[in-house]
Amino acid sequence: MDIDGYKEKSLKLISESEVSVGDTIHVKTHDDEFTGILMPRYELADENHIVIKLKSGYNIGIKTANIQSITKIIQGSGQNVSVETFKREHLKEVEVLPKIALISTGGTITSKIDYRTGGVSSALSASELYASIPELEKYASIDTDVILNEYSENLKPEHWTMIANKIAEKVKSNMYCGIIVSHGTDTMHYTASALSFALQNLPIPVVIVGAQRSSDRPSSDAALNLISATIFATKSQFSGVFVTMHASPSDETVACHVGTRVRKNHTSRRDAFESIDITPVAMIKGDKIEIQTEQSEIKLQKRNADSSSFLVKPDFNNKVILLKYHPGFDPHLITHAIMSGYRAIIVEGTGLGHISRECFPQIQNAVKSGVMIFMTSQCIWGRTKMTVYDTGRDLLDMGVIPLSNMTSETATVKAMWVLANNKEIESAKKMMQENMANEIARVVPIS
Repeated sequence: MDIDGYKEKSLKLISESEVSVGDTIHVKTHDDEFTGILMPRYELADENHIVIKLKSGYNIGIKTANIQSITKIIQGSGQNVSVETFKREHLKEVEVLPKIALISTGGTITSKIDYRTGGVSSALSASELYASIPELEKYASIDTDVILNEYSENLKPEHWTMIANKIAEKVKSNMYCGIIVSHGTDTMHYTASALSFALQNLPIPVVIVGAQRSSDRPSSDAALNLISATIFATKSQFSGVFVTMHASPSDETVACHVGTRVRKNHTSRRDAFESIDITPVAMIKGDKIEIQTEQSEIKLQKRNADSSSFLVKPDFNNKVILLKYHPGFDPHLITHAIMSGYRAIIVEGTGLGHISRECFPQIQNAVKSGVMIFMTSQCIWGRTKMTVYDTGRDLLDMGVIPLSNMTSETATVKAMWVLANNKEIESAKKMMQENMANEIARVVPIS
C-alpha cells in the first residue's frame, strides 16, 4: 500500500480505510463531504491531516479528527497510468487526430513536489506529463521525447543548439503538424529567441511552453498552458517560434507570443510573460484561437506543407556580454570585457540609449579593437533613438550601433548567433540591424 508521508493518526486512518496514495476517494466529515485524489505528504508533515486533490485542481487538507469515513471510489489515478496503456486504450480515437511532437527540456512545467522535503524537483518526464493531462487526447496524438531535465537557469548556448537540432530532426521527418517544447520560464525568452534565429523558414509552428507553478500544485498553470500550446500547434495558420503562457491570473485566456518579442516580467504571476511593443499573436480561449497581431507590427509566415526551404543554423558563439548601465557604472568593465575576449558587447543604456561620458574612452577603445558595441534600452517599451541628444550622437560617431526596439535579451542571443554564422565584422554589424525574425517591431503601439 502506497502511503507516502503519512504517519501515526493519519497513517492508521487510511490503512484502516484500505486506500492508497493515488486513489480517488470520498471523504465524509462531521460537516461536509469531499471527493478527490489522495495525495502524498511531506516527510515532515504532521499526523493530523490527510490531503486530497479536488477536481478543480486545488489541494485541501482535512483534519483526521473530523473524518467519519473514507471510501475508495477508483483504484489509482490518471497520473499513475502509463503512457503506453493510455495510448492503447485511446488508439482508435487519436489515430485521426493531428500529430505533434512534445520535446521536454525540464523546468517547472515538468516538475513536481518532492514530498520528502516539500520543495519542487524536476522529475516529471514528457510522457508522464502527457498522461497526467488526459484532455490532450481531444486535440492531438502526441509523441514525447526527453532531451534535457534542467531548470532553465542551467541552460547554455550549447543547449540551444541541442534543442534546435532535435526540432530540426522532427521537422524533417514530415510526421508532425507542430512541435511543442516544454521549458523552464526563467530563460524561456532567451531560448525562444535562439530558436527563432537557428530555425529559419519553419514550415510548422514551434511552441515553447512553461509553467509558473508545478503540475501537482494547487492552481497550477501547467495543464492549461500545455493544452493551449497544443491547440495553437495544431490549429494555427502560422509557422515560426512562439511562446504560450497565461494571459491573466485567471484560467480564462492563454496568450501566444512571438519568440523574439516576449519577456518574463514577473517572478511568480501566471501572466508573467508579455509581448513587448506588439500585441500577442493570438489569444486562446477554450479551444478557440483569436488572432490579435496586426501585420503592420510584424510579419508572420504561413504554415506550409513544403519544408524544402527549411534551414537550420544551430550554432552560437558565447563571446557576447550584456552590460547594464547604471549610475556609478565602472567603465573598466568594458575594458575587462575586451581583455576577456568578448567580441560583442550589448550595452543596456538609459532612456533612448545613453551612458555616461566617463565610458567614452573605453567605448572608443573597444571599437578600435574590433569589438562590436550595440545599444539597447533598459526601458521595457519603446525604441532607442540616439540622435535626439548629443550623448547619443557622440556614441553613434564612435561606432555604437543602436538596435531600435530589440529587447536586450534578444539582442544578446542574436549577437551570439551572428558571431557563429558570420566571420566578417562589417557583415555581422549589418546582420544585427536586419529584422530577421521579428526581433524589431515595425510599429510601437501608442497606449
